[in-house]
Amino acid sequence: MREFTLIRAETGEAAVSALTAHPDARLIAGGTNLVDLMKEGVETPTHLIDINGLGDLDRIEARADGSLMIGALTSNSSVAWNADIQSRFPMISEAILAGATTQLRNMATMGGNLLQKNRCFYYPDHNARCNKREPGSGCDAMYGVNRMCAVLGTSDQCIAAHPSDVCVALRALDAIVHVKGVEGHRVIEFADFHKLPGGTPHVEFDLAHDELITGIEVPGLPFAGNSTYLKVRDRTSYAFALVSIAAALKLDGDTVDDVRLAVGSVGTVPWRSEGAEDVMRGAPATPETFAKAADIFFEEAKPREGNGFKIGLAKRAIVRVIETLKERTT
Repeated sequence: MREFTLIRAETGEAAVSALTAHPDARLIAGGTNLVDLMKEGVETPTHLIDINGLGDLDRIEARADGSLMIGALTSNSSVAWNADIQSRFPMISEAILAGATTQLRNMATMGGNLLQKNRCFYYPDHNARCNKREPGSGCDAMYGVNRMCAVLGTSDQCIAAHPSDVCVALRALDAIVHVKGVEGHRVIEFADFHKLPGGTPHVEFDLAHDELITGIEVPGLPFAGNSTYLKVRDRTSYAFALVSIAAALKLDGDTVDDVRLAVGSVGTVPWRSEGAEDVMRGAPATPETFAKAADIFFEEAKPREGNGFKIGLAKRAIVRVIETLKERTT
């Protein structure tokens, strides 16, 4: 790990000023991802700006309209065990509890979770080519070990899959990211926050260097109480997903009235298909309908040699999850 200077910011304004003053600075809260990358020499900030003193960002506000505001410094554990979240948005709680370990969830923050680096096998390996780590160097994952890589949203520059669990749930719920920077406060639709690799896979977020995340707004979704998160992985403890499903379902008798569906670890960003949701709305709540939606979800998939199995696995998982929500409703 290279030498760095630690700056403790007590206000959001101080954090923004420190970022502006130091082009190679990084914010640190829990540090559960950043510190590992610093140890591996992938991240080499000259300054770390400790924002744990920003106490106003450690909160969960449940609003009368059914929405939530989650402060960026709120720990994953606090969110997972919050009673309002467990009752109104169980998929968020379940997604967090499916990830990492208790110790990591106690340290990791919600804002930091949004900024997780994609966990490609080649990203931390300085002997491998990786356009995300070193733009223009190439991508060894294309024809190498790509079992955990993405099949949706890929480019000829990068096929790394997005690793977060809770981001899949937040994508399904149309969350909104609040940030503060030199230009003031702005909001970013969750669908736009994580950027597709395209020709610039090293540009992963719609976030300027001088901006920090202040909160995550989850709009009120009346039927989100009937939601769940399923994580399919190689082992049940401390493993990234092969595929994961976040879904919410509302029925009108035997017909799908409304639905939300996002799938994780199959896309370079948390992936949601409006086409798959649309084919279910107004259709019979049957396995055939759910299977048709799953097919549509992966219409544009581009598998590589090692990760094509994800498509069939995810399709079966989609049907299983929505069938489970249907049974809970009836």
